[in-house]
Amino acid sequence: MPIELVGTNTGAGSALARGARAAVSGGADTGAFADKLGALIEGVEDTAAEANTAINGMIDKSVDVHEAMLAITRAEQTFQLTVQIRNKLVQAYQEIMRMPV
Repeated sequence: MPIELVGTNTGAGSALARGARAAVSGGADTGAFADKLGALIEGVEDTAAEANTAINGMIDKSVDVHEAMLAITRAEQTFQLTVQIRNKLVQAYQEIMRMPV
């Protein structure tokens, strides 16, 4: 499942944002946010698998080098997006934990 990274409102990235808005606003579907995070992680795994397949195809000359490099770059960007989302979630959790009760 490819993740659209720039300038779109489709894909797991925007689904994650919709899930985050629902979780923050107290939406009825509280499991949606966790589902969206799971889908994002599955997307990262899928793009990494696609990159590995493209690399293997490049080695046996069934895939063009350009296509393999695009798959590698897509996998890297998807992974970096996931890391940044994780960092923001950890930062938000730490900020909540610092709030006085």
